[in-house]
Amino acid sequence: MAGRPEADLQYMREALALARRGRGRTSPNPMVGAVVVKGSTVVGRGFHARAGGPHAEVIALNEAGEQAQGATLYVTLEPCSHFGRTPPCVGRVIQAGIRRVVVAMEDPNPKVSGGGIRRLRRAGLAVEVGLLEEEARRLNEVFIKHIATGRPFVVLKTALTLDGKIATRTGHSRWVTGAQARAVVHRLRDEHDAILVGVGTVLKDDPRLTVRLEDGNGKDPVRVILDSRGRTPSQARVLTGTSAAPTLIATTKEARLEEVERLKRAGAEVLILPAHGGRVSWESLLEELAARGCTSLLIEGGAEVNASALAAGVVDKAIFFFSPKIVGGKGAPGPVGGTGVEKMSQALRLEKIRVRCIGEDFMVEGYVGGKLGCSPDS
Repeated sequence: MAGRPEADLQYMREALALARRGRGRTSPNPMVGAVVVKGSTVVGRGFHARAGGPHAEVIALNEAGEQAQGATLYVTLEPCSHFGRTPPCVGRVIQAGIRRVVVAMEDPNPKVSGGGIRRLRRAGLAVEVGLLEEEARRLNEVFIKHIATGRPFVVLKTALTLDGKIATRTGHSRWVTGAQARAVVHRLRDEHDAILVGVGTVLKDDPRLTVRLEDGNGKDPVRVILDSRGRTPSQARVLTGTSAAPTLIATTKEARLEEVERLKRAGAEVLILPAHGGRVSWESLLEELAARGCTSLLIEGGAEVNASALAAGVVDKAIFFFSPKIVGGKGAPGPVGGTGVEKMSQALRLEKIRVRCIGEDFMVEGYVGGKLGCSPDS
């Protein structure tokens, strides 16, 4: 970044790296990292590890101790100036004798939104804002979306072959990608509050929708099944497994009462939601998840669920895992069903694309703007 000392960039990158260590554990709070530097020496480090726990700035200042006097604080998000589960950080920063504060981005929370920065400046501290802001915003995209709209940040994930198939013509799909890509998917599950599939996926694959990390420290998300007519089997693994995460069956009034009661007896929580085009309304579902404290949702659906979500315009980010395989077959399904668009000019275009190799596979991720021009179908 032009005009910025390399040392500032180095310390802010370290603060961002610290913040990432809280990924998947701070919801509904943001991930925050902080570094205290005296001269050219890091004397304190901290990150927000979990909601309700101490904030990054406080941890870093406690580690720095008296060496914080006259030091510089690098922090990925504006220090808070309001009481939540913990006291505001601004007073602690001032009390510690920090001379200069470098902030990656302002806090989008209306309770803060520049208030912390103003208070620091009124106390005589030098405050600089905007260093590596884009990286900081990407890091906390879930928090930013949720605090601004009250709705979850929605990620659509799928795995497909080079010729665009998510399964063979017989429906066989294990496994499209390799072990390393699947490990990344489990980390994605671990980072999200909720995961969603359609009843078709439950009937075909009987997934557990749990997190299986090598270190065994994964956190299972809330499992959500789109099932407009209550067809989920009582013996489905999302209902009979040992996971402590709840399973929500999102259905409509089209589901018969006896099916709803059967699913409840099997351990599911049944949500009877408004319908759109005969299917579960995405808007109503997201409102319900937000009310339950879910700030992020990972969609791992089949072609029709994916098409439905894209048509409803609820997807914020798409992640496609491509495997260097070719399976062929006119009857082999692709990742997005529905009616589709008529012209290439109507196609959804991903923005801010990133591509990286995952073992023998590669991952493409980007942000979605707008809706896919096809009929909703979930």
